[in-house]
Amino acid sequence: MPPTPELDVRPLAASLFLLPIKTRVPLKFGPEITTEVTCARVRLTVSAASGREAVGWGETPLSVQWVWPSALSYEARLETLKRFTVLLVDAWTCFEETGHPLEVGHAFQKQVLPGLLEAINAERGPDAEPMPWLAALVCCSAFDLALHDAYGVLHGVPTYQTYNKSFMNYDLSRYLTPAQGTDISFVGKYPEDFFASPPAKTLPAWHLVGGKDPLDPSELTGEEPDDGYPVLLRDWIQRDGLNCLKVKLRGDDYAWDYDRLVKVGQIAIEEQVDWLTADFNCTVDDPSYVNRILDQLVEEYPRLYGMILYVEQPFPYELETHRIDVHSVSARKPLFMDESAHDWHLVRLGRSLGWTGVALKTCKTQTGALLSLCWARAHGMTLMVQDLSNPMLAQVPHVLLAAHAGTIMGVETNGMQYYPEASLPESTVHPGLYRRQGGVLDLSTLNGPGFGYRLDAIPRDLPASAAESRWIG
Repeated sequence: MPPTPELDVRPLAASLFLLPIKTRVPLKFGPEITTEVTCARVRLTVSAASGREAVGWGETPLSVQWVWPSALSYEARLETLKRFTVLLVDAWTCFEETGHPLEVGHAFQKQVLPGLLEAINAERGPDAEPMPWLAALVCCSAFDLALHDAYGVLHGVPTYQTYNKSFMNYDLSRYLTPAQGTDISFVGKYPEDFFASPPAKTLPAWHLVGGKDPLDPSELTGEEPDDGYPVLLRDWIQRDGLNCLKVKLRGDDYAWDYDRLVKVGQIAIEEQVDWLTADFNCTVDDPSYVNRILDQLVEEYPRLYGMILYVEQPFPYELETHRIDVHSVSARKPLFMDESAHDWHLVRLGRSLGWTGVALKTCKTQTGALLSLCWARAHGMTLMVQDLSNPMLAQVPHVLLAAHAGTIMGVETNGMQYYPEASLPESTVHPGLYRRQGGVLDLSTLNGPGFGYRLDAIPRDLPASAAESRWIG
């Protein structure tokens, strides 16, 4: 029997808060360097047919350089993202769709979000560089996360316990189409059928080795912060007991990339770290570039080659425009889509081109991440959950997704590297989420309905809202 309408919700009111943060050290994203970020935090009220209401929260860093790589100034891009996020406040509260959050979130992304993106790009003028769809998803994700949180709060259960036929009106066949030539069916299947069971209570933590991060004393400039947190890679490994290192590479400087991998790898071996991954951030045009690096490692440093668990997103993220056959890379190492994996349709396309894994991110919306998770796992693709340097509340649904996804190895988590002080209020309640100890994150403090934020216990003072709206029916 389908659930009764009493379980369905619709957005009723929304408030947006913008929280600016400075990084303690610069973070290099592809060709750009990040020194600050603005987090969008959303308070969303939902209502049920009975008139019952509940409040949920969502948060996402508006990571300009990641969502919108461009020669445009950081300030111009950030202002556009903030303007778009403000527009979403009214758009969400005026959206009258009812249902489970996955159903409402999916409908919003199909029916409303494309038109809003078209409108803001028209507002910016015909000669202005258009804001990308990935940026629109990131702005939208805070609202979508808040919707999923509020639904669990309304029904008094953890949100991840609602992704089944007891709460959802439709199975996955309403949203997902299997790859051609397979006998896979999503009829009668729900997200819960593709989750790890039981979900992980601790997660191995991946540390990010950014392109500007000093590896040893010879790379220090004298401008590093003296704030009690490590600066050198070896010190981070020893303090946090790290066992997994993600290495940011340039993708357009072969000698630098190869030397960087070797140098990080040698430190890893000396410190008994087991796993590495290489992230090119969409800067490579030809698979032979990646293949040469991997083949040279096999020949010269076979142990380092064996430590590379997977390779992440070397190629341009506009997958439909850049249909590069990547089978030669994935024949060497698992190859994970990140920026390219906006939704399950692109995961399907990527699989046909040779990608073997998907890096999920809550910043592309909880709804989209769940659908991509289900499609990928049904088709035998490997999963990872990657970070957007999530601080504060953004860390919570991020790690919950990893705990339920059953990843190839833990979760990437680096907010504590670049702005640890930003999360001090949240860390008083969830210390295991904001400090990596013994190489892992501890999720045991997440409990209660929704995403288990336990906001009432977190000593966080919010600024004045940047926008508010309430539906008046």
